[in-house]
Amino acid sequence: QLQASGGGSVQAGGSLRLSCGTSGRIESNYLMGWFRQAPGKEREFVAVIRWSGSHIDYADSMKGRFTISRDNAKSTVYLQMNSLKPEDTAVYYCAASPLIWGARTQSEHYRYWGKGTLVTVSS
Repeated sequence: QLQASGGGSVQAGGSLRLSCGTSGRIESNYLMGWFRQAPGKEREFVAVIRWSGSHIDYADSMKGRFTISRDNAKSTVYLQMNSLKPEDTAVYYCAASPLIWGARTQSEHYRYWGKGTLVTVSS
């Protein structure tokens, strides 16, 4: 079970840190992903980390602004979001699954999903 938190309202240029906690042990081969869905748009890939920490990737528009990380002891994945823009406004979801790296951006392959957390960025 995944639980996302940390959303809120910020002004453009501000920062937020999202957290995704899990209720159980995470296997090292699991991919932990963040996706988002803006009103009227399809869900899109944001960032992903293999739980072992060996692989990390970001959507192009997030590179340099967002940082994904995990805390093994807390079984928690974080998404640090800096330099937020109004177009970052969306519901953010965390997801987990044992996946090959090649499927990392494809939301339909993720097995477990948390409830979303809303991020609103005002101009």
